[in-house]
Amino acid sequence: MPSPHGPETPGPRPGEPARAHFVEHPAPGAPAIERVEVSAYRVPTDAPEADGTIERDHTTLVLVELSAAGERGLGFTYSTEATARLIREMLADLARGRSALEPTRLRSALDRAVRNAGRPGIASHAISAVDVAAWDLKARLLGLPLATLLGKVRDEVPLYGSGGFTSYSREQLEEQLGGWAHDGFTAVKMKIGSRPQDDPERVRVARDAVGPDVELFVDANGAYLPREAIALAHRFADEGVTWFEEPVTSDDLDGMRFVRERLPGGMRLAAGEYAYRSYDFLGFARSGAVDVLQADATRCGGITGFLEAAALCEAWHLPLSAHTAPSIHLHPCCAAACALERSEYFHDHARIERMFFEGAAVARGGCVRPDESRPGIGLEPKRRVMERFRTT
Repeated sequence: MPSPHGPETPGPRPGEPARAHFVEHPAPGAPAIERVEVSAYRVPTDAPEADGTIERDHTTLVLVELSAAGERGLGFTYSTEATARLIREMLADLARGRSALEPTRLRSALDRAVRNAGRPGIASHAISAVDVAAWDLKARLLGLPLATLLGKVRDEVPLYGSGGFTSYSREQLEEQLGGWAHDGFTAVKMKIGSRPQDDPERVRVARDAVGPDVELFVDANGAYLPREAIALAHRFADEGVTWFEEPVTSDDLDGMRFVRERLPGGMRLAAGEYAYRSYDFLGFARSGAVDVLQADATRCGGITGFLEAAALCEAWHLPLSAHTAPSIHLHPCCAAACALERSEYFHDHARIERMFFEGAAVARGGCVRPDESRPGIGLEPKRRVMERFRTT
């Protein structure tokens, strides 16, 4: 009897490997995505920001809004205006007309669409923004906070304050990190690597600012060579540093493992923020290069990609830490079944999200909780404020 879904797809011939087949059968009666809107905003930093490898004076937020059945879901990434163009030219038409209740199916279609353009980099940022918007839209249509829709395993997410840029003066460093300690954060992170010879003294200043009971993290953004990183790690240990992020470039997993195996006792190595695909996360896990795996939903394929990273962490017994964008990561972190490390409350992104959105994540006592009175990820754009920074 013929299948009611149309002709069956033939299976592999004897001796052939099974192949993946992508068949589009949207859920009957499901609301369809009607509109895809994309905009970009360039926001000056509140002070010059530098880390071990770059300097910047602005941050660009790319916003995606999907509409269906009278509801509007939003997602965003921190990237460049080129990301907005890619969404308009390559992804928007794929989203229109698709079921608003099937974000994972949409994500798969977006992945295939950028095959020849290249999945890592800007394409991943673009896919991430659309995926977050799709999940937000589904949750709003169902009248649920996204954490509830995904299935909460925790009610709040612990945070660490993150900033301490290498461009900061001693006074700025003390004020920011000491302020987070005063506000109840149990860990803070600072940037290192611009001037390696100055880093031990800056770490000592930071320790004095936060006191003995707050964990101190450092992030080199891949600025060091392996042996240089090891030598500095032992000096940082004198100030009780417990987290060394990207001591060497994440492109060098062998070098990263070499560093990790020689860190002082009690100091963990964290990396993963530049993983764009599940396979990238698998590389970190297999290599033994990290103690803590980081994932960034604004880069790794949105909510879908972040949950894939969480599943991998559970399988490999690695703790997971969300990188930047606290308002996006709050909900999937509440639903991540793996061991969860503190999530990053990144100064620049937390500032922009409070500027741009009602309902943005606000740390209280070093933690953040979803507002269960708000559906989706709980954000509403402050249009008048955002318009001042709009570029496209």
